[in-house]
Amino acid sequence: QVQLVESGGGLVQAGGSLRLSCAVSGGTFSSYNMGWFRQAPGKEREFVADINWSGMITYYGDSVQGRFTISRDNAKNTMYLQMNNLKPEDTAVYYCQVRTGLTTYWGQGTQVTVSS
Repeated sequence: QVQLVESGGGLVQAGGSLRLSCAVSGGTFSSYNMGWFRQAPGKEREFVADINWSGMITYYGDSVQGRFTISRDNAKNTMYLQMNNLKPEDTAVYYCQVRTGLTTYWGQGTQVTVSS
């Protein structure tokens, strides 16, 4: 069973930075493709960023391109999301996702609030 635990959320002023972490236990972390999604109140879950198993291929949603960076440390079984130049519209619950090829797993989410 794969388990995901996000951390690093919080309250930050517009223009500030946060780094989210997603620690994964169970299975073979280094073989998983992974991603970050977010969901704001009253809105659908939105794609934020994706990273392949090796960390060599990344994708970003249009709204975060150039401000957010996804990365992973396979030795620590952890994925990261560095968020810079945060905007109030980035306020949401952020979820990490793991795709094993057979199953998709989600973390419990971490709240990010950006004040103007």
